[in-house]
Amino acid sequence: METDSYLSVAKLLLPEVLIDYFILEKYKVKDEELHFYFTERNEHPEDNLISKGFFPEATIQDFPIRGKAVYLHISRRRWLNKTSQKVVTRDWKLVAKGTRMTDEFSSFLKDIYR
Repeated sequence: METDSYLSVAKLLLPEVLIDYFILEKYKVKDEELHFYFTERNEHPEDNLISKGFFPEATIQDFPIRGKAVYLHISRRRWLNKTSQKVVTRDWKLVAKGTRMTDEFSSFLKDIYR
């Protein structure tokens, strides 16, 4: 479902890391909410890793767009290191500590209320 037309718009509105390392699978407009669904790409810099599925989907809140709440549904991959047999993941730091919001949105809200 990743097409050039809405992907170019998504690049302007959504965190850059999501566009670079995740696939925008679909989006939904539901009442006063926008929902974007992302799946991590099966690309990792180490050669000896094989994809072993996904962690449970995480939902985080981002900046509102046109008065609509924005929710990012993110499915992160896990890989298995064929040599060590250990599970490997990337630490994206997408969520602000102690919240269910993106770091950028959390920082923005903190600045407003100071």
